Amino acid sequence: MFARSAKFVLLSCFVCSPLAFEIGSARGTEPLAKRIEELIDGPPFKQAHWGILASDLKTGDVLYARSPDKLFAPASVTKLFSVGAALDALGADYRFETPVYARGEIDAHGRLAGDLILVASGDLSLGGRTGDDGRIAFSNSDHIYADFDGHCELTKPDPLAGLKELARQVAEAGVRQVTGEVLIDDRLFDQASGTGSGPSRLTPIMVNDNLLDFLVTPSAVGEPAQVEWRPKTHSYRVDARAETIAADGKTRIRVSPAGAGRVVVRGQIAAGHAPLVGTYEVDDPASFARALLIEALRRADVAVDASPLTANRPALLPAKEAYAGMKRVALLTSPPFSESAKLVLKVSHNLHASTLPLLLAAKHGQRTLTEGLQLEREFLAKAGLDVDTISFGGAAGGDPADYVTPRATVQLLRYMSTRPDFAVYRQGLPILGQDGTLARAAGPDCPARGKVQAKTGTLLWSNRMNGGHLLTSKALAGYLTTAKGREVAFALFVNHVHAKSAAEREQVGKSLGKLCEMLYQAE
Repeated sequence: MFARSAKFVLLSCFVCSPLAFEIGSARGTEPLAKRIEELIDGPPFKQAHWGILASDLKTGDVLYARSPDKLFAPASVTKLFSVGAALDALGADYRFETPVYARGEIDAHGRLAGDLILVASGDLSLGGRTGDDGRIAFSNSDHIYADFDGHCELTKPDPLAGLKELARQVAEAGVRQVTGEVLIDDRLFDQASGTGSGPSRLTPIMVNDNLLDFLVTPSAVGEPAQVEWRPKTHSYRVDARAETIAADGKTRIRVSPAGAGRVVVRGQIAAGHAPLVGTYEVDDPASFARALLIEALRRADVAVDASPLTANRPALLPAKEAYAGMKRVALLTSPPFSESAKLVLKVSHNLHASTLPLLLAAKHGQRTLTEGLQLEREFLAKAGLDVDTISFGGAAGGDPADYVTPRATVQLLRYMSTRPDFAVYRQGLPILGQDGTLARAAGPDCPARGKVQAKTGTLLWSNRMNGGHLLTSKALAGYLTTAKGREVAFALFVNHVHAKSAAEREQVGKSLGKLCEMLYQAE
């Protein structure tokens, strides 16, 4: 597995041990409450706290409840709240528009005597995930989790596709040379830090989630492994060397910084091992995007005097109102926001989820994460939730202040079912046994396969005194269609479970799976 260069406490908001169902174990003739309580009061959960609420989606009739009004750490179930607020504020059909302006005159020979400025719009993918069908591509285990999950796969679209398209349009507009600077205007909102695994810098400009991706593929034993990386840029130098070892050896790859703009990749990978993905978060997203844009312009036969090796220079940016008097030479339009919402929910994308309150703030002429979360509060109040009973310090589920009740979660789910954009919301959720973070959660013979659409959540901390982890939260919330066709909204939270091994963590996931099975088979 890939390892980071520094010691850290793992904060994970995805299901690192997939839910697993043991079909046939539930005793359908016994009361639902008895079956549930035999499981959740069992020995593995002696110190744990359970919060459960399952209700009929339309009538609100309760199928089962355990501490529905107590607070629980929701982990990535938090994203149900943040995506709902963003859909309300932006709309499912909203499209990000990222323009490029020319500041200065363009002469008859295409020479721009001035600067080229890309104005960041908060586009979460910037064209780097858009497939030929116009949809945002995702893999069931996203690259933001690559350092923790050996199942990660890179998506097929070129992460530089958006910048290449902007460069093509600049050339088509008649620009042949830029004599001044190339600038990134990232002033849309105040930058902040996200919560959860993966990249943490929240900024209006993102290219490839502000990550360098590394793909390590084994060769013959004793031979160097193949190491590829993307996106390629002269602004970063990579020194990569990994050895292919025997098939029964331990795979261990390390990515570490080696000074400004330098990255070292070292380690070993077992022969026959599937290609392994690792990542490196760039230090300065705006300068990273600037370098990549300059290189894209040059490939489009636009000569650029500025060097991609220098940093972005925000002090040279014009007043925002000055853009009205400049020539726009390129515009990138994103897929509809429904696609971004689906990406956040399907793969539990922490970086994008953490950015959503800042997009809400920008939509209302505000700038800060706190202002965005206060706008989310207004949405939740409108949805009928008692907002004073819950707490959010972020939007991805990894902030220490993130706590919700099962009742508030089910209230949100039921409210969303009344909205015109409900199909976008529900279809964006992982589907049991089919895709996203629930893709590997059920086998082909599971009767509930395809009948559960729900957001997963896992939050764990290193238990350094005893070894292993404290599973702070394992959670699942969403929609379920029972065997008799009844539509159910449910929230399942278990907090504070000791788990020394991966097998013990997996067992907690199996318990959530059994609860879903019981609800599926409920009368």
